[in-house]
Amino acid sequence: MSAGHVTTLKIECDDKVTLVADAHGDPASPPVVLLHGGGQTRHSWRSTAADLAEAGWYTLAVDLRGHGESGWSPEGRYGLNRFASDVVQIAEFLGRPPVLVGASLGGNSSLAALGHHPELALGLVLVDVSPFLQPRGTSRVRDFMNTGIGGFASLEEAADAVSAYLPHRPRPRSLEGLRKNLREVDGRFFWHWDPAFLNDRAAEVVQRDKLIDPARLGAAAMSLRVPTLLVRGGASDVLSVADAKRFLELVPHAEFANVEGAHHMVAGDDNAVFDHVLGKFLERRVRSRLDLFAQTDQDSE
Repeated sequence: MSAGHVTTLKIECDDKVTLVADAHGDPASPPVVLLHGGGQTRHSWRSTAADLAEAGWYTLAVDLRGHGESGWSPEGRYGLNRFASDVVQIAEFLGRPPVLVGASLGGNSSLAALGHHPELALGLVLVDVSPFLQPRGTSRVRDFMNTGIGGFASLEEAADAVSAYLPHRPRPRSLEGLRKNLREVDGRFFWHWDPAFLNDRAAEVVQRDKLIDPARLGAAAMSLRVPTLLVRGGASDVLSVADAKRFLELVPHAEFANVEGAHHMVAGDDNAVFDHVLGKFLERRVRSRLDLFAQTDQDSE
């Protein structure tokens, strides 16, 4: 199968929510799972997924529950336990441990899953997220997501909202890429995620199941035994330098990369640098181990 071939897959979860994923590359290659941040879709990884497939990785870019084309939680509940459980379901669907690459929500979901299943993954890459985050930055993300609750009258209006949130990025000439992150209902455009995702996070009934839980995620970080990389956007207001240092103190074996000039959405801000950093880490820390284990198995036969 060619590296450029893309197959859309469906992954059934225990509560009957179906996750949709794009698979890039040869299924026989080592797997990498790409998990986006809150309010995004699997399409945010399109370039990264293609590059990894070209480099010999079998890459799944997944829409998290309540996002993109994946199913919405039947109870409108979106706590950390549910997202972490989905990560486990994805690994079970693959039938072998993948490398988990998670941005923001996808990263903490992966970390929480590994906290209960330490053998779940070959490696972990956290993109501008850790157990410790800056409230001002996370609030700004939440405020942006709330701007689309009532929908937009046009693609141009939605683009205006994105430009206000990401003033450092040039406005795209074509809005067709933006359309993939929107759904049209009765002539209005809504973000491609369940509004209950925000409402659930604010409800008192789920305060013990937060998406941001420093105690739980910190304990999970301390238990990590797989190759780990933390990538920070150099201009991020969500993950500070101090936050990154706290994580690295908990995970001494972890590597760290700072992508200068990138904000919270690191891959979107500087995809070339991000893909270079990620690719180097995967080759050095993951593929080299797989090659060593394969050689050991051959020698023992």
